[in-house]
Amino acid sequence: MRVAVSVHGRFHGFDLARELNTQNALAGLLTTYPAYLVRRHVGNVDTLATAPTLELQRRICQRLRGVCADVDGRISAAFGAFSARHLPACDVLVGWSSATLEAIPVAHNIGARVVIERGSSHILHQTNVLSELYARHGRAFAGTSTRIIERELAEYEAADLIAVPSTYAAETFTAHGVAAEKIFVNPYGVDLDHFSPSLTRNKARAQILFVGQVGLRKGVLELLSAFSGLNANAGLCLVGPIEAGLAKPAQKDADFRGPVSMAALPHFYRGADVFCLPSWEEGFPLVLLQAMASGLPVVATDSTGAADIVTPGVEGEIVPTGDVPALREALDRVLSDPIRAREMGAAARNRVKHGFDWKSYGVRARSSYAGLILDADT
Repeated sequence: MRVAVSVHGRFHGFDLARELNTQNALAGLLTTYPAYLVRRHVGNVDTLATAPTLELQRRICQRLRGVCADVDGRISAAFGAFSARHLPACDVLVGWSSATLEAIPVAHNIGARVVIERGSSHILHQTNVLSELYARHGRAFAGTSTRIIERELAEYEAADLIAVPSTYAAETFTAHGVAAEKIFVNPYGVDLDHFSPSLTRNKARAQILFVGQVGLRKGVLELLSAFSGLNANAGLCLVGPIEAGLAKPAQKDADFRGPVSMAALPHFYRGADVFCLPSWEEGFPLVLLQAMASGLPVVATDSTGAADIVTPGVEGEIVPTGDVPALREALDRVLSDPIRAREMGAAARNRVKHGFDWKSYGVRARSSYAGLILDADT
């Protein structure tokens, strides 16, 4: 079996490609990243097609906010056409949602099956949730263009399989009429060597850590509200870029650190006592796995996919999305008993060690692709 991976950017596409490569199953990699970065993360690839000018355009437009109209839609369409032109001979094409549409008929014409990778919930569910959230705060949600929505819906229809990272994400697809048998749930992995527990956590005050975009979608306003009424003596560290249009958090005992490199990220996990991710909509965030691999108990909402890896009271706590009192109570429960919190952190590390590394992710993916080919032949 030979699998082609097509990803506009990096996402977890490089992790998938690397694992397929180690299994001698990678037919080729198509990406917007330059070749030298691909080889750094994936290794030597027999067939490699890159479109770095598209990546450059996307990054420039992100910096020049408001100047480039529908940059995501334009880059997705351009990369879809690029993939269609450069698709290698393969049995399966795995392409990222919104940027694979043009390559699907090409893949089908050569007898390949098509898997669409969707890292979040169904595009309509995501759009509805975030539109309502932003409206409640008196802001317009402009994160999903009509072009992107139309492309994704067409891809869902044309694909042979849709891969999502959590049961929560899968349920949003079935709720929008996608057959359950067309959905493959494959949780992501984490580098267990890069993210590891701290050997010492002797601090006068406990530390709550958040990693992600500091904005509405990630539930940061709810986190700040919950934090302001905590009984526990704790600080809050916010790591990540701030959303355009929002003020920098200036709450007492809340430390906004801004974006940091992947190399620096383990330092923040090791300095924390509990990880909190109160998002309104996710697929299965990598930061959740990173925190657990770092030996942290987690407090997350039920819209993060956390239920696939967190048993409440064992590895952390799961609270209803948007419920500030429940979030505050969960944080206080964890922080009020440091010994139990450390036990939960150890359980979290143990949980990710069994099935949530990248090798396991790659094995599950390849097995699913093999089944897809077998179904086509019977």
